[in-house]
Amino acid sequence: MTAETPVSFGFDDAALAALPLVYQPGLFDGQVVMVSGAGSGIGKAIAFLYARLGARLVICGRDRAKLDACEAWLRRLGSPDVLVQPTDIRRSEAVAQLFDAAYQRFGRVDVQVNNAGGQFPKAALDISPKGWKAVVDNNLNGTWFMMHEAAKRWRDAGKPGSIVNIVLTFQRGFPGVAHSCAARAAVTYLSKTVAVEWAPYGIRVNCVAPGVIESSGFAHYAPEARAKFSRGNPMLRHGNVQDIANAVVYLTGPSGDFVNGELLNVDGGGILWGELWTIPKPAYFNAGQTP
Repeated sequence: MTAETPVSFGFDDAALAALPLVYQPGLFDGQVVMVSGAGSGIGKAIAFLYARLGARLVICGRDRAKLDACEAWLRRLGSPDVLVQPTDIRRSEAVAQLFDAAYQRFGRVDVQVNNAGGQFPKAALDISPKGWKAVVDNNLNGTWFMMHEAAKRWRDAGKPGSIVNIVLTFQRGFPGVAHSCAARAAVTYLSKTVAVEWAPYGIRVNCVAPGVIESSGFAHYAPEARAKFSRGNPMLRHGNVQDIANAVVYLTGPSGDFVNGELLNVDGGGILWGELWTIPKPAYFNAGQTP
Protein backbone atom coordinates (compact mmCIF):
# COMPACT_ATOMS: atom_id res chain seq x y z
CA MET A 1 0.00 0.00 0.00
CA THR A 2 1.40 3.36 -1.00
CA ALA A 3 1.13 6.57 0.97
CA GLU A 4 -1.45 7.78 -1.54
CA THR A 5 -3.71 4.73 -1.16
CA PRO A 6 -6.67 5.53 1.11
CA VAL A 7 -7.11 3.20 4.06
CA SER A 8 -10.45 1.42 4.18
CA PHE A 9 -12.02 -0.50 7.02
CA GLY A 10 -14.62 -3.23 7.22
CA PHE A 11 -16.58 -4.65 4.29
CA ASP A 12 -17.19 -2.86 1.03
CA ASP A 13 -20.79 -2.85 -0.19
CA ALA A 14 -20.42 -5.91 -2.40
CA ALA A 15 -18.84 -7.97 0.38
CA LEU A 16 -21.47 -6.82 2.88
CA ALA A 17 -24.25 -7.82 0.48
CA ALA A 18 -22.81 -11.32 0.08
CA LEU A 19 -22.32 -12.26 3.74
CA PRO A 20 -24.00 -15.54 4.78
CA LEU A 21 -27.46 -15.20 6.29
CA VAL A 22 -28.25 -16.71 9.68
CA TYR A 23 -31.95 -15.84 9.40
CA GLN A 24 -34.62 -17.22 7.11
CA PRO A 25 -35.19 -15.19 3.92
CA GLY A 26 -38.59 -13.50 4.01
CA LEU A 27 -38.52 -13.13 7.80
CA PHE A 28 -39.59 -9.47 7.52
CA ASP A 29 -41.89 -9.74 4.50
CA GLY A 30 -44.68 -7.18 4.81
CA GLN A 31 -42.95 -5.21 7.56
CA VAL A 32 -41.61 -1.66 7.45
CA VAL A 33 -38.30 -0.96 9.15
CA MET A 34 -36.88 2.50 9.82
CA VAL A 35 -33.09 2.78 10.19
CA SER A 36 -31.36 6.05 11.03
CA GLY A 37 -27.77 6.70 10.04
CA ALA A 38 -28.11 4.13 7.27
CA GLY A 39 -25.68 5.78 4.88
CA SER A 40 -22.55 4.09 6.22
CA GLY A 41 -21.03 1.74 8.77
CA ILE A 42 -23.24 -0.14 11.19
CA GLY A 43 -26.42 1.56 10.01
CA LYS A 44 -25.83 0.49 6.43
CA ALA A 45 -25.17 -3.10 7.53
CA ILE A 46 -28.43 -3.15 9.48
CA ALA A 47 -30.39 -1.82 6.49
CA PHE A 48 -28.71 -4.32 4.14
CA LEU A 49 -29.70 -7.24 6.35
CA TYR A 50 -33.32 -6.16 6.68
CA ALA A 51 -33.51 -5.73 2.90
CA ARG A 52 -32.21 -9.27 2.40
CA LEU A 53 -34.93 -10.48 4.80
CA GLY A 54 -37.71 -8.84 2.79
CA ALA A 55 -38.44 -5.65 4.73
CA ARG A 56 -39.58 -2.40 3.21
CA LEU A 57 -37.27 0.30 4.47
CA VAL A 58 -37.24 3.91 5.58
CA ILE A 59 -33.67 5.17 5.76
CA CYS A 60 -32.58 8.55 7.04
CA GLY A 61 -29.41 10.49 7.71
CA ARG A 62 -27.92 13.84 6.81
CA ASP A 63 -25.94 12.86 3.70
CA ARG A 64 -28.29 12.46 0.75
CA ALA A 65 -25.62 11.02 -1.55
CA LYS A 66 -24.78 8.22 0.89
CA LEU A 67 -28.46 7.43 1.41
CA ASP A 68 -29.08 7.28 -2.34
CA ALA A 69 -26.17 4.89 -2.79
CA CYS A 70 -27.54 2.73 0.00
CA GLU A 71 -31.02 2.76 -1.51
CA ALA A 72 -29.74 1.31 -4.78
CA TRP A 73 -28.21 -1.62 -2.90
CA LEU A 74 -31.32 -2.17 -0.77
CA ARG A 75 -33.50 -2.55 -3.84
CA ARG A 76 -30.93 -4.86 -5.42
CA LEU A 77 -30.90 -6.98 -2.26
CA GLY A 78 -34.64 -7.56 -2.37
CA SER A 79 -36.38 -4.77 -0.47
CA PRO A 80 -39.79 -4.27 -2.14
CA ASP A 81 -39.71 -0.51 -1.51
CA VAL A 82 -37.36 2.04 0.04
CA LEU A 83 -38.06 5.56 1.24
CA VAL A 84 -35.06 7.88 1.50
CA GLN A 85 -35.61 10.87 3.75
CA PRO A 86 -32.66 13.11 4.71
CA THR A 87 -33.30 14.08 8.33
CA ASP A 88 -31.58 15.97 11.10
CA ILE A 89 -32.77 13.93 14.08
CA ARG A 90 -31.76 16.74 16.45
CA ARG A 91 -34.82 18.68 15.24
CA SER A 92 -38.11 17.27 16.52
CA GLU A 93 -40.03 18.86 13.64
CA ALA A 94 -37.76 17.11 11.12
CA VAL A 95 -38.41 13.80 12.87
CA ALA A 96 -42.16 14.40 12.67
CA GLN A 97 -41.80 15.07 8.93
CA LEU A 98 -39.87 11.82 8.55
CA PHE A 99 -42.73 9.87 10.11
CA ASP A 100 -45.32 11.74 8.10
CA ALA A 101 -43.50 10.68 4.93
CA ALA A 102 -43.16 7.09 6.13
CA TYR A 103 -46.84 6.76 7.01
CA GLN A 104 -47.91 8.44 3.78
CA ARG A 105 -45.78 5.98 1.79
CA PHE A 106 -46.36 2.76 3.75
CA GLY A 107 -49.18 3.42 6.19
CA ARG A 108 -47.12 1.96 9.01
CA VAL A 109 -43.74 1.48 10.65
CA ASP A 110 -43.15 -1.78 12.51
CA VAL A 111 -39.53 -1.54 13.62
CA GLN A 112 -37.34 1.45 14.41
CA VAL A 113 -33.56 1.17 14.71
CA ASN A 114 -31.88 4.28 16.09
CA ASN A 115 -28.31 4.06 14.90
CA ALA A 116 -27.61 7.69 13.98
CA GLY A 117 -25.12 9.40 16.23
CA GLY A 118 -21.41 9.77 16.62
CA GLN A 119 -18.54 11.13 18.62
CA PHE A 120 -15.00 12.34 18.25
CA PRO A 121 -12.03 11.25 20.38
CA LYS A 122 -10.97 13.92 22.85
CA ALA A 123 -9.68 13.98 26.42
CA ALA A 124 -12.55 14.99 28.68
CA LEU A 125 -10.73 18.10 29.94
CA ASP A 126 -10.35 19.29 26.35
CA ILE A 127 -13.99 18.90 25.25
CA SER A 128 -15.46 22.30 24.47
CA PRO A 129 -19.02 23.25 25.45
CA LYS A 130 -19.92 23.21 21.76
CA GLY A 131 -18.44 19.75 21.24
CA TRP A 132 -20.20 18.40 24.32
CA LYS A 133 -23.56 19.78 23.25
CA ALA A 134 -23.18 18.50 19.69
CA VAL A 135 -22.56 14.90 20.77
CA VAL A 136 -25.20 14.85 23.48
CA ASP A 137 -27.76 16.52 21.23
CA ASN A 138 -27.21 14.00 18.47
CA ASN A 139 -26.83 10.82 20.51
CA LEU A 140 -29.35 11.47 23.29
CA ASN A 141 -31.84 14.09 22.16
CA GLY A 142 -32.00 12.86 18.58
CA THR A 143 -32.59 9.29 19.72
CA TRP A 144 -35.31 10.46 22.10
CA PHE A 145 -37.11 12.44 19.40
CA MET A 146 -37.09 9.37 17.14
CA MET A 147 -38.32 6.83 19.68
CA HIS A 148 -40.88 9.24 21.15
CA GLU A 149 -42.40 9.95 17.74
CA ALA A 150 -42.53 6.24 16.90
CA ALA A 151 -44.20 5.34 20.18
CA LYS A 152 -46.82 8.09 19.90
CA ARG A 153 -47.83 6.86 16.46
CA TRP A 154 -48.07 3.24 17.64
CA ARG A 155 -50.09 4.21 20.71
CA ASP A 156 -52.52 6.36 18.74
CA ALA A 157 -53.01 3.64 16.10
CA GLY A 158 -53.31 0.85 18.65
CA LYS A 159 -50.42 -1.00 17.00
CA PRO A 160 -47.40 -2.73 18.56
CA GLY A 161 -43.83 -1.83 17.68
CA SER A 162 -40.21 -2.57 18.40
CA ILE A 163 -37.35 -0.15 18.97
CA VAL A 164 -33.63 -0.89 19.13
CA ASN A 165 -31.20 1.84 20.12
CA ILE A 166 -27.52 1.46 19.22
CA VAL A 167 -25.42 2.64 22.16
CA LEU A 168 -21.90 1.66 23.31
CA THR A 169 -20.25 -0.34 26.07
CA PHE A 170 -20.19 2.30 28.78
CA GLN A 171 -20.24 0.08 31.87
CA ARG A 172 -16.56 0.62 32.74
CA GLY A 173 -16.38 4.11 31.34
CA PHE A 174 -14.88 4.91 27.97
CA PRO A 175 -11.74 7.10 28.10
CA GLY A 176 -11.60 9.51 25.19
CA VAL A 177 -15.32 9.74 24.49
CA ALA A 178 -16.80 10.95 27.78
CA HIS A 179 -19.48 12.92 25.94
CA SER A 180 -20.71 9.87 24.04
CA CYS A 181 -20.40 7.62 27.08
CA ALA A 182 -22.68 9.97 29.03
CA ALA A 183 -25.24 10.20 26.21
CA ARG A 184 -25.31 6.47 25.45
CA ALA A 185 -25.68 5.52 29.11
CA ALA A 186 -28.58 7.97 29.30
CA VAL A 187 -30.20 6.38 26.23
CA THR A 188 -29.85 2.93 27.79
CA TYR A 189 -31.60 3.85 31.02
CA LEU A 190 -34.16 5.91 29.15
CA SER A 191 -34.87 2.76 27.15
CA LYS A 192 -35.23 0.64 30.28
CA THR A 193 -37.66 3.19 31.71
CA VAL A 194 -39.94 3.47 28.69
CA ALA A 195 -39.77 -0.30 28.11
CA VAL A 196 -41.93 -0.49 31.23
CA GLU A 197 -44.08 2.55 30.51
CA TRP A 198 -44.80 1.52 26.94
CA ALA A 199 -45.29 -2.21 27.50
CA PRO A 200 -49.09 -1.77 27.84
CA TYR A 201 -49.11 -0.55 24.23
CA GLY A 202 -47.21 -3.59 22.93
CA ILE A 203 -44.05 -1.56 22.38
CA ARG A 204 -40.70 -3.20 23.16
CA VAL A 205 -37.52 -1.14 23.61
CA ASN A 206 -34.03 -2.64 23.71
CA CYS A 207 -30.43 -1.54 23.19
CA VAL A 208 -27.42 -3.04 21.45
CA ALA A 209 -23.96 -1.97 22.60
CA PRO A 210 -21.22 -2.54 20.02
CA GLY A 211 -17.68 -3.05 21.24
CA VAL A 212 -14.77 -2.57 18.85
CA ILE A 213 -16.50 -3.02 15.49
CA GLU A 214 -14.40 -2.51 12.39
CA SER A 215 -16.24 -0.19 10.04
CA SER A 216 -15.73 3.06 8.18
CA GLY A 217 -15.91 4.76 11.58
CA PHE A 218 -12.39 3.49 12.33
CA ALA A 219 -11.11 6.32 10.15
CA HIS A 220 -11.97 8.81 12.91
CA TYR A 221 -9.31 7.40 15.22
CA ALA A 222 -5.54 7.75 15.12
CA PRO A 223 -3.53 4.80 13.77
CA GLU A 224 -1.86 4.45 17.17
CA ALA A 225 -5.25 3.98 18.83
CA ARG A 226 -6.55 1.60 16.15
CA ALA A 227 -3.46 -0.59 16.50
CA LYS A 228 -4.47 -1.41 20.08
CA PHE A 229 -8.22 -1.78 19.63
CA SER A 230 -8.02 -5.57 19.40
CA ARG A 231 -6.56 -5.63 22.93
CA GLY A 232 -9.86 -4.30 24.23
CA ASN A 233 -11.53 -7.70 24.65
CA PRO A 234 -10.50 -11.26 25.61
CA MET A 235 -11.11 -12.53 22.06
CA LEU A 236 -8.28 -10.20 20.96
CA ARG A 237 -9.93 -9.17 17.72
CA HIS A 238 -12.38 -6.72 16.19
CA GLY A 239 -16.02 -7.47 15.59
CA ASN A 240 -17.72 -6.61 12.31
CA VAL A 241 -20.83 -4.71 11.32
CA GLN A 242 -22.78 -7.90 10.60
CA ASP A 243 -22.37 -8.90 14.25
CA ILE A 244 -24.41 -5.85 15.18
CA ALA A 245 -26.95 -6.27 12.39
CA ASN A 246 -27.61 -9.87 13.44
CA ALA A 247 -28.13 -8.77 17.05
CA VAL A 248 -30.63 -6.11 16.00
CA VAL A 249 -32.61 -8.58 13.88
CA TYR A 250 -32.64 -11.04 16.78
CA LEU A 251 -34.23 -8.43 19.03
CA THR A 252 -36.82 -7.21 16.50
CA GLY A 253 -37.78 -10.56 14.98
CA PRO A 254 -39.85 -13.38 16.51
CA SER A 255 -36.71 -14.51 18.34
CA GLY A 256 -36.89 -11.40 20.53
CA ASP A 257 -40.62 -11.38 21.21
CA PHE A 258 -40.15 -11.73 24.98
CA VAL A 259 -37.09 -9.48 25.28
CA ASN A 260 -37.80 -6.01 26.60
CA GLY A 261 -35.72 -3.35 28.33
CA GLU A 262 -32.45 -5.19 27.73
CA LEU A 263 -28.93 -4.08 26.84
CA LEU A 264 -27.21 -6.63 24.59
CA ASN A 265 -23.44 -6.18 24.58
CA VAL A 266 -21.80 -7.33 21.35
CA ASP A 267 -18.21 -6.74 22.35
CA GLY A 268 -16.31 -10.03 22.57
CA GLY A 269 -16.40 -9.80 26.36
CA GLY A 270 -14.84 -6.36 26.43
CA ILE A 271 -16.81 -5.18 29.47
CA LEU A 272 -15.24 -8.06 31.41
CA TRP A 273 -11.63 -7.75 30.36
CA GLY A 274 -9.42 -5.49 28.31
CA GLU A 275 -8.32 -1.90 28.08
CA LEU A 276 -9.51 0.47 25.40
CA TRP A 277 -8.30 4.01 24.76
CA THR A 278 -9.54 6.15 21.90
CA ILE A 279 -6.96 8.82 22.75
CA PRO A 280 -3.26 8.39 23.60
CA LYS A 281 -2.88 6.42 26.80
CA PRO A 282 -1.35 8.64 29.53
CA ALA A 283 2.17 7.68 30.61
CA TYR A 284 0.85 7.46 34.16
CA PHE A 285 -0.84 4.16 33.35
CA ASN A 286 2.31 2.70 31.79
CA ALA A 287 4.97 3.62 34.28
CA GLY A 288 3.18 4.89 37.35
CA GLN A 289 4.15 8.46 36.54
CA THR A 290 2.02 11.38 37.63
CA PRO A 291 0.43 13.43 34.81
